[in-house]
Amino acid sequence: MNLNDIHRGVSKYKARKRVGRGKGSGLGKTSGRGHKGQGALAGWSAPPIFEGGASPLIRRIPKRGFHNAWAKTVIAVNVGDLEAAYAAGEDVTIDNLCEKHLARGRFDELKILGDGELTKKLKVSAHRFSKQAIAKIEQAGGQAIVLPGKKPVVKGVSKKAAKPAR
Repeated sequence: MNLNDIHRGVSKYKARKRVGRGKGSGLGKTSGRGHKGQGALAGWSAPPIFEGGASPLIRRIPKRGFHNAWAKTVIAVNVGDLEAAYAAGEDVTIDNLCEKHLARGRFDELKILGDGELTKKLKVSAHRFSKQAIAKIEQAGGQAIVLPGKKPVVKGVSKKAAKPAR
């Protein structure tokens, strides 16, 4: 084998199929669609889950439980993690937590939990706090600030109608 044989027959662009151009092309007469049947008809295409008439896998698998697609994703951070990551007197915000990799990924709300010990005075801002977390933060001389969540979208009310008239 020679180096110049490696790419022989390999082209950058693949030639398109020339369908229905006679027997010699290999795709003549029925144009690769076979004889009669659904697939031979013009404009017919199978749905992605079609399995040749068999009951599709997506319908054979049992469905269990409930998945709420609109549920808020809540991320939890423990008081002990704040103790390790922050110095005394610092402000704990969502942006800080993301920078220090304590809150990862996408989330809607942040909750501070009371696992661990806190000895430093911190000003913690989050959407939710557990009772233990609030007690430990205040016991250390810090402050727990509750942030407002996202406002729900009200259907049928336009922004103009919601504003009071002057």
